Amino acid sequence: MSLLAIVLVVVIGLGVGLIMGLTGAGGGMLAVPALVYTQHWTMQQAMPVALLAVSSGAVIGAMDGFRRKQVRYKAATLMALVGAPMTTLGVWVAQGLSQATLMLAFSVVLLIVVVRLLRQAALQASLLQEVCNQDAVARVNVKTGRFDWNFKTAGVISIIGACAGFATGALGVGGGFIIVPLLRHFTNLSMQSAAATSLMVISLVGSVAVGSALLNGAQLPLAFSVSFALTSIAGVLLGRRLARFLPAHSVQRLFAVMLLCVAVSFLWKVFA
Repeated sequence: MSLLAIVLVVVIGLGVGLIMGLTGAGGGMLAVPALVYTQHWTMQQAMPVALLAVSSGAVIGAMDGFRRKQVRYKAATLMALVGAPMTTLGVWVAQGLSQATLMLAFSVVLLIVVVRLLRQAALQASLLQEVCNQDAVARVNVKTGRFDWNFKTAGVISIIGACAGFATGALGVGGGFIIVPLLRHFTNLSMQSAAATSLMVISLVGSVAVGSALLNGAQLPLAFSVSFALTSIAGVLLGRRLARFLPAHSVQRLFAVMLLCVAVSFLWKVFA
């Protein structure tokens, strides 16, 4: 690779991984367009490389979350299992809708999530501490640190996985931006635990997606793909460590800004 290509790999990989580590968001919605614009690839060329980097970074981030006892692995497994078939349904529905309609609907959903995240971040900032949802539908036991599993909890977690899977299939983006806000809204998980649990879901779904892409003939440029994956892993590890020192409301604001940028870009494409 040329010097410029190496610099771009490092910058993009670290950026995608850093956001994943801080917020638990998939990163694919940033990695794919970044690769298309900088490498002049088609979407078909960029997606498997982005998936490899995102899933690799998510695996390492999830392992770090396990070490810190932040991952709710049963919830993550359930979300992945429910989300997989919903991805297929999302693809089927998307085929019957125009791209403009999908982008417009998705932008509205993102803007609603952004407003809620900013309001929650403002509340936490005023209290100078992280506030977990005290009216959560699915609750983590404060003594065990694990979910109190019942039909209601299983139903909520399944719905979150289904929403993330459907969004992935319909819009071709990662599910972290759906999982983290919904976990924060319907459960009393902390921001760090929601992000770590989201990373486990992404690692499971992303690994399957990479394998599927390879089986269907996708080509991965070896040197570039490995470099991109390694820099993404480094970014995730850095983000996970920074998240320990950043207030939850600051991380939520960062997440909200990221989602707002995606929503604005989608609206621009619809109305431009």
